Amino acid sequence: MRVVVTGATGMIGRACVAAILSRGDEVVSLVRDTARARGALGESVELHSWPDPKQAPPSPAALEHADAVLHLLGEPIAQRWTGKAKREIRDSRVLGTRSLVTGLEAISEEDRPRALVSQSAVGYYGPRGDEPVDESATPGTDFLAEVVADWEHEASRSVPGIRVALTRTGVVLSPQGGALAKMLPPFRMGVGGPVAGGRQYVPWIHLDDVVGSMLLCLGDDRAAGPVNLAAPAPVTNGELSKALGRVLNRPAVLPVPGLALRALYGEMATIVLTGQRVIPARLQQLGYHFGYTEIEPALRNVLGRE
Repeated sequence: MRVVVTGATGMIGRACVAAILSRGDEVVSLVRDTARARGALGESVELHSWPDPKQAPPSPAALEHADAVLHLLGEPIAQRWTGKAKREIRDSRVLGTRSLVTGLEAISEEDRPRALVSQSAVGYYGPRGDEPVDESATPGTDFLAEVVADWEHEASRSVPGIRVALTRTGVVLSPQGGALAKMLPPFRMGVGGPVAGGRQYVPWIHLDDVVGSMLLCLGDDRAAGPVNLAAPAPVTNGELSKALGRVLNRPAVLPVPGLALRALYGEMATIVLTGQRVIPARLQQLGYHFGYTEIEPALRNVLGRE
């Protein structure tokens, strides 16, 4: 199988590239900086320059004769949402995806990849309290939900011969990046604890299951439309905090006020203060077997505390 990957140097991208190569398949990566990407990805990946995804489609030579595309490109969401940051979060996803699909449209149908697995996010659902939400749920109305809806719309433009899967990913457990990496320093110092009461749900998923789910979506013709990437047993922020405290053998009782989080992150804090109780209904229908279904064993594995 020949797979084109965008965003290959990110946390999820590097893990997916390694998994694809390990099974003997080929990886083609579309990158802005080929020298930096070569250092991150090694010599086994075929690199093609894509200097400005927001402005122009990639070269047809990078996409032709591939079997599938894994699209992971996007500005990090976990940052303070200034006006400039919000524009980049939106444009990197919406315009970058539009450019990619335009590039796919330009290739003859017989030379096109047969599948596009486009990264998405559970932020599509907006704040939902303790309501269980599967892929049939309606979108939210906040900034992130609107970005995700527009992002998915661009990925889902009808291109003959291409199956599209939208992987709505939750909070990925990895010490190398994402929410867990930001939580670790205070918890290791013994000053971590639940945020704003800790009753909001965290749609977590182990990085290994993100990779496994995406590889399933690349190869399974039944995988089309939205697919929630979240563990089948979501936990509250309070339960996550207690589990992390046990894994690190540190107290996890100091509460973090919501006002303090808003002062630090501004509007972006809404993601942490609200959350979603996401159910991976489609993955379960497809028969995916999760490696990690409970939060504490997942944290122990990720942090090397088994």
